[in-house]
Amino acid sequence: MTDTQTPPVEERAATDAAIVVDSVSKRFRMFRDRPTNLKEKLTHRSKSSRGEDFWALRDVSFEIPRGSTYGLIGHNGSGKSTLLKLIAGIHRPTSGTITAHGRVSAMLELGAGFHPELSGRDNIFFNGSILGLSRREIAARLDDIIEFSGIGDFIDVPVKVYSSGMYVRLGFSIAANLDPELLIIDEIVAVGDEEFQRRCFDRLYELRRKGTTIVFVSHSLALIQTLCDRVAWLEHGNLRAEGPAFEVVDKYVAEVNAAESDRLGQGSTTTDGTHRGSGEMTIRAVEFLDADGVARPVAVSGVPMTVRVHYDVREPVTEPVFGLAFHHESGVHVAGPNSQEGGTVAGTVSEPGVVDYRFERLPLGPGTYVVTAGIVDSSQTHVFDYRDQAFELRVQPGPGQSAPGMVRLDGRWSGTHLRPL
Repeated sequence: MTDTQTPPVEERAATDAAIVVDSVSKRFRMFRDRPTNLKEKLTHRSKSSRGEDFWALRDVSFEIPRGSTYGLIGHNGSGKSTLLKLIAGIHRPTSGTITAHGRVSAMLELGAGFHPELSGRDNIFFNGSILGLSRREIAARLDDIIEFSGIGDFIDVPVKVYSSGMYVRLGFSIAANLDPELLIIDEIVAVGDEEFQRRCFDRLYELRRKGTTIVFVSHSLALIQTLCDRVAWLEHGNLRAEGPAFEVVDKYVAEVNAAESDRLGQGSTTTDGTHRGSGEMTIRAVEFLDADGVARPVAVSGVPMTVRVHYDVREPVTEPVFGLAFHHESGVHVAGPNSQEGGTVAGTVSEPGVVDYRFERLPLGPGTYVVTAGIVDSSQTHVFDYRDQAFELRVQPGPGQSAPGMVRLDGRWSGTHLRPL
């Protein structure tokens, strides 16, 4: 992975880059208590009306290879959308330069580039002319655009009556079907329904095969890793890292996980789950340990994790069975392992202790889970202690994780033409 240092612009210009972002900064002026009418404007004396500077981007440099799919990641307010608007030419940098080689087609904000009084059909020609296409060139693609958008008879209705979904369909259809050389897409595609999203991504893969350069912003890290070749990670307007998609996303996820773990504190999080049992043995606490044995309330999918149950003993118990149950936040019961079916036996227990259940690769997908812990006798009919859904576990995406689902299966693939990677 490369860091934020980049070669001089003269050296980068010699490469086959579709877009070169060189030392770009963007400043906005923020006004607090700004006058909203003439009276306020004449009587307003607050010094805050002079405004304050807000730097959305500071000295950002990288280049996007021609024909690649490039992702921008970072938290809300990190400068991703601002950078897209600069690349699209909607804003100009306060300092630095952006050089784009090719015709830019952009889909950034809902309804951007549409004239509300014009019909969908007229807006297709309007947008196409902005991109520099002739009326004949637009007409040649008109049927494909209308068919892809799927808005039917509404194509001849003023777009001011369109729903948000119809805006998205028509906007993306125009942007992706006018043979763009550089296609810029913000997270707005996520507003569309499932069927339309699939069509959008099929179209993106098609454009990618044709050599279109795509710049893509999304909070779906799995999508970024699947779709993008390289990624830039922005944080508070600064470029934190730039490089291959899987490497940059994994670094970003690791930092997000660490920050959430610090925010939640150490150890386990107890919920309001029910508590019952005869009390000869009781569960004092449940901890979730990372690969280094440190108790954390946040686990990472696909990496080692241990559930540690601390118990107390009021009187000796012979062959107790320790059990756990994992429920997804949606209410689905994911699994319920116990020490007996795991092939272990405790003997007679007369002193406090701990019991561990270790995952070499945590199979739970990202999400929030509630964990049940219990101790029963060897027949599993008498309950010594049962803490039903009493402990909360948050699971974050793991390194290179792109497969969706509640659990991560570790089966092995084999076949006539398959070989190990």
